Amino acid sequence: MTAAQRLTGSLAPHAQRLSSIRIAELIAADPARAGDLSLRVGPLYANFSRQRIDRDALDALLQLADACALPQAFRALFDGERVNVSEDRPALHVALRSALGAGEVARDAQAQAAQAHARMAKLVDDLAASDVTDIVNVGIGGSDLGPRLVADALKDAHSGRFRVHFLTNVDGSDAQHTLRGLDPARTAAILVSKSFGTQETLLNGRILKDWLGGGERLYAVSANVPKAEAFGVAAERVLPMWDWVGGRYSLWSAVGFAIALAIGMPRFEELLAGAAEMDAHALQAPPERNLPILHALSVVWNRNALGLSTHAVLPYDERLALLPAYLQQLVMESLGKSVTPAGQAAGVDTVPVLWGGAGTNSQHSFFQALHQGTQTVPADFIGVVNPDHAYAENHAALLSNLLAQTEALANGHSDGDPQKTYPGNRPSTLLLLDALTPASLGALIALYEHSVYAQSVLWGVNAFDQWGVELGKRIAGELLPAVRGETTEVSDPVTRELLTEISRRRSGG
Repeated sequence: MTAAQRLTGSLAPHAQRLSSIRIAELIAADPARAGDLSLRVGPLYANFSRQRIDRDALDALLQLADACALPQAFRALFDGERVNVSEDRPALHVALRSALGAGEVARDAQAQAAQAHARMAKLVDDLAASDVTDIVNVGIGGSDLGPRLVADALKDAHSGRFRVHFLTNVDGSDAQHTLRGLDPARTAAILVSKSFGTQETLLNGRILKDWLGGGERLYAVSANVPKAEAFGVAAERVLPMWDWVGGRYSLWSAVGFAIALAIGMPRFEELLAGAAEMDAHALQAPPERNLPILHALSVVWNRNALGLSTHAVLPYDERLALLPAYLQQLVMESLGKSVTPAGQAAGVDTVPVLWGGAGTNSQHSFFQALHQGTQTVPADFIGVVNPDHAYAENHAALLSNLLAQTEALANGHSDGDPQKTYPGNRPSTLLLLDALTPASLGALIALYEHSVYAQSVLWGVNAFDQWGVELGKRIAGELLPAVRGETTEVSDPVTRELLTEISRRRSGG
């Protein structure tokens, strides 16, 4: 039986049965629900009781997890089996922070990761002993989003030794704004590209190299040391990447060099330890008490049983404002697939469109649509219990808004004026961190990584390739000579017209 057949056959009857039952009714009928549908893993607490699901539907989802052999799939991931089928390689990001994998492949990956970790620590110490005050991390996608998120989220844990800046967009204004006010004599740059052939990174890297006056303070993270050396980065300043770590899963590796420079190596190690705690839980906990699996099952339920096409991530902590952007890549690049590794149609809807923003700002933006719009949007609300500031009243207001929004979305409100009626019955999951520390952030990110993998197994797609991004890059390369004005040979008639308009505007026509 295919994944699609299992999904449609096992979930549809429960969705039909629950179609006329409200979340508030489910909670009222089951006094133990709020506690039973909650779970703690280390510094992270999750509550699923406001999902539009009952115990029978949850049992059906757990049977689906069993039919898809989710625990065995996690063991295969950790042990280094070739779970990335289309590229015939393992996906061993867990080996960067855990020693839970069995077998030679996993042990070798763990050894390589430890060696790279030691080299990175040495470079951090060398830079700390220099006169460098500012670091510019040059990368795009996973080479930017993960390090940028962590450095921003842990700004209260910064060691204060370096100011770390991120340059990603090929738009020259990004470079101009990033470098403005920096002293090239006291700045170093890290170029992060697995192939050392990423167009955006190399173009920005050339700007940095010229601005710095050469390659003396250039560092690189790449699998292609010869290309990095040819660019002007000495081999001893090139940290490794491997084909068994995808870019969006790589912040735990030397791609996290910028993180270590921002917060210090001890705190970087705490980040890895927090992720490792979630790794052990994901691998060892039974599905009914397994946080990543339960999170994945809730997403699959909302997507396939309830037919909800988007998913919001709403962190109620300004330090996590970049989390939705980070998760957009992790989730949608991993799960934005419509065929199985065998090339067959997936047969069910896969990834929801993920979006979001930081509360309470978002309440004054798009929450109107969440509460009264025609589409129901499931959401993850994320809060932090203990802040890193002394403004107790502000934090009390933040937490009260967090709790109020989840309650209002679920319960709704009736009013004699239809315009003031809230339909409610809108599902959400609440995640609470005891405090925003390197360890709790590591656990939170690892939770989402493992949830994504579980979803991929349930849908029968590959979470570790991204062929969908290649076509646009290839066409862009073919069009570059025409944009430069070196040729007029363009086959697409609309693109040809657009190039004509660009040329006309350039010449002032």
